[in-house]
Amino acid sequence: MQDTSKQYDAVIDTCKSLFIKKMSDYGSAWRILRLPSLTDQIFIKAQRIRGLQQNEVRKVDEGEVSEFIGIINYSIMALIQLEKGVVEQPDLSTEEATELYTKMAAVTKKLMEDKNHDYGEAWRDMRVSSLTDLILQKLLRVKQIEDNKGKTIVSEGIDANYQDMINYAIFAMIHLNADNA
Repeated sequence: MQDTSKQYDAVIDTCKSLFIKKMSDYGSAWRILRLPSLTDQIFIKAQRIRGLQQNEVRKVDEGEVSEFIGIINYSIMALIQLEKGVVEQPDLSTEEATELYTKMAAVTKKLMEDKNHDYGEAWRDMRVSSLTDLILQKLLRVKQIEDNKGKTIVSEGIDANYQDMINYAIFAMIHLNADNA
């Protein structure tokens, strides 16, 4: 579990670094995005990863890692939107957005640690393609919950699904980093 914590933090550091750089370039323009728009952005990233895993020919020179980073960052943005609500104009400084990012990442890491304790790090024996499929499944669940106006009968809420997507994407990146080491 100690290795997982360090590996997890390294992936989050990479993702947060890109998030901060994009905040410098674009500000918090993403704050106007409604949850279904963020969900669709994540869906596009996950579909592209699945395509990369299935197709032999690549026409764009970007691999899975950049798409998993996108899934993580868009999912954290979605968690921030759930907490703060959608706005009509960008309203966060880079510092404020980074604080919120750090908070959401910490809450999501705690969930991972709790689940890892119970599941015994079963994800380590999973394939990246299976993690991708689980992300897509979570996305379809989120879309259904969104279509149901956020109402669920027995299921966890949208936030838990975004957190699971973050954790699956981090696990995939840990696998990919190990494969490239």
